[in-house]
Amino acid sequence: MDIIFLGGLQIETIIGIYDWERETKQTVVLDIEMAHNIQQAAETDDIQYALDYKTVSKRIISFVEDSQCLLVERLISEIADILRYEFNVPWVKIKLNKKDAIRGASDVGIIIERGEK
Repeated sequence: MDIIFLGGLQIETIIGIYDWERETKQTVVLDIEMAHNIQQAAETDDIQYALDYKTVSKRIISFVEDSQCLLVERLISEIADILRYEFNVPWVKIKLNKKDAIRGASDVGIIIERGEK
């Protein structure tokens, strides 16, 4: 299986359940791995057969910036759905890091996998 990845994608968004979180954007950091067969793209050297990570990242950035989820669980699940259904990614692994969510911890978040490898 071939994996396309985006690492350290930092996005500002409204996320959280507390009043101050509904008014102040916070940074979430995404690490994304996506299964994609690269064989045809490699053989043809043609972008139409590749998973265009620029297009993927623009879509995810736009979605996260505009979202206003209360829970990171919902946000990460919706990102997985976008990747699987809009970009036909059969398997995805996403790590969402809600920076500075816990005093004294530099990292806190969720890792999910969806689909089949």
